[in-house]
Amino acid sequence: MDGKKLEYKGVEALKEIERLTMKAGEFQEKILKEILTQNKDTEYLKKYIKEEDKIISIAEFKRCVPVTTYEGIFSYIQRIANGEDSSLLTAHPITEMLCSSGTSGGEPKITPSIAEDLERRTFLYNLIMPIINQYVPNLDEGKAMFLYFVKAEMSTPCGLPARTVLTSYYKSKHFKCRSHDRWNDFTSPDQTILCADTAQSMHCQILSALIQRHQVLRLGAVFASAFLRAISFLERNWRTLVEDIRTGHLNNSITDPNCRSCMSTLLSSPNPTLANELVEICSQKSWKGILCKIWPRAKYIEAVVTGSMAQYVPALDYYSDGKLPLVCTMYASSECYFGVNLRPFCDPKDVAFTILPNMGYFEFIPLGHNGTLLMDFDEEKQVPNEKLVDLVHVKLGCFYELVITTFAGLYRYRIGDVLQVVGFHNKAPQFRFICRRNVVLSIDTEKTSEEDLHRAITMAKKLLEPHHALLVEYTSYPDTSSLPGHYVLYWEIQILHNNNNNNNDKYFSVIEECCNVVEEELDYVYRRCRTNDRSVGPLEICVVEGGTFDLLMDLFIAQGASINQYKTPRCIKSKKALKLLNSRVLASFFSPRDPKWAPKMC
Repeated sequence: MDGKKLEYKGVEALKEIERLTMKAGEFQEKILKEILTQNKDTEYLKKYIKEEDKIISIAEFKRCVPVTTYEGIFSYIQRIANGEDSSLLTAHPITEMLCSSGTSGGEPKITPSIAEDLERRTFLYNLIMPIINQYVPNLDEGKAMFLYFVKAEMSTPCGLPARTVLTSYYKSKHFKCRSHDRWNDFTSPDQTILCADTAQSMHCQILSALIQRHQVLRLGAVFASAFLRAISFLERNWRTLVEDIRTGHLNNSITDPNCRSCMSTLLSSPNPTLANELVEICSQKSWKGILCKIWPRAKYIEAVVTGSMAQYVPALDYYSDGKLPLVCTMYASSECYFGVNLRPFCDPKDVAFTILPNMGYFEFIPLGHNGTLLMDFDEEKQVPNEKLVDLVHVKLGCFYELVITTFAGLYRYRIGDVLQVVGFHNKAPQFRFICRRNVVLSIDTEKTSEEDLHRAITMAKKLLEPHHALLVEYTSYPDTSSLPGHYVLYWEIQILHNNNNNNNDKYFSVIEECCNVVEEELDYVYRRCRTNDRSVGPLEICVVEGGTFDLLMDLFIAQGASINQYKTPRCIKSKKALKLLNSRVLASFFSPRDPKWAPKMC
């Protein structure tokens, strides 16, 4: 696509954003009417709205159809996965099931997807570069080192593909058959992105970016954690990659035929000059600012840095020496894509997303000003229908939980994301992502709730009983100071009948096994990240001195916590609290082996 066409494409995309946000309320009403008109005969909607052959009104929908969670709709999804007709939920044929990083009952959460969903995702992707081009022009004059990866697919019992939303997109015609666009000219050949072997894919994608180092204008991956794993891979393997460049031959460890074929073009001849340049850069003792040294023309790093990914901002700043802005472009989930960041070069802590009203129908559960519930209900109770707020009626500064209705058959479905309204673009609200409800620990795409953690620790602490030891108190921390990050549990243990520290060895010997029991009890996605993806490291238990949690309580009370309402935080976010815990560690133990994991039929 030449410069004039690209410029025209950008102008039209920005006009479309203005058109949608100027009439956000009208578009929301139109979207909901379309969903209800198309899906009025589904078994799910007929369960709540009894009239036959009648177009469901918006008022009727809001009065009769309850707010639901994954558990409330799972039986329908399961029936479709087992071979029943898509009309249980939607008038459109369900083409695949999307595996969410959220979980339910220890299994991957799957949600239905239809062909038109890919059109909506592609629409949103096509808005990103026109927005960024307003701030950094001429990005069409170079390439993007974006590291994208697919995950192995599963199948439902009836044969529907079950895969992540990103794998779905990369394997679709929208990605593989896209027209050439200089705004999206990647250093990675498509064959390397589509290689299911993550190690081989990583090797080839980084090698491609090193070969084209002087053409790279943008760096990134979908998640900050994935980008940092790539840096860690480069730090461990740069000598092998440089040898490929020096000799002009791809390492024999790369066996994927498609990777070898496409890389033969890039490695058409030995390049000792480039190899020597990279040796000089990568052999330095400190890798501070390494990204700017390897890719000197890079303008920014693009990755998700909101929510649990915010913990990786310091590491990204270190590797770029603070010279590359961190750009977070969009807000999306497996269930639905939501909106874009119209100020992509803002500080990561100020990232806000403008919800696009044509992506689905959005409602909001009002929360308190500290993210707690205003109404008397929780995750397990039914939300009163009349409490929900439409997209255009949310209020500045207020917190909400997002609820969606989609063409693919999710009706008034609780996503579980807590958002805060921080502004408006025309009539469309702009939200800051606050957190996932009930998630206390997250390193990569896994999400561990307080309930998950408590259940796992309850099983593990039973191993202490034969040694006359008792787990007095515990808390946790997601340690991302090294890659991959890992969970750290702080345990205060009391030895019954004898408090002599010389008896520590009696229970220290089983703490490693406690680590492994905790991991075995955590959910499917955590175990996949640990065992298959290698994006989470072995769990660590730090045994702390007696009285540590009393000191922790004293610290929080001194900072203003109420002694009457104090509860031990199950995840530590305070630097002072973390320093206190680490100062009183007697010994630390790591899980000695990977937890059991195997791909499952959905």
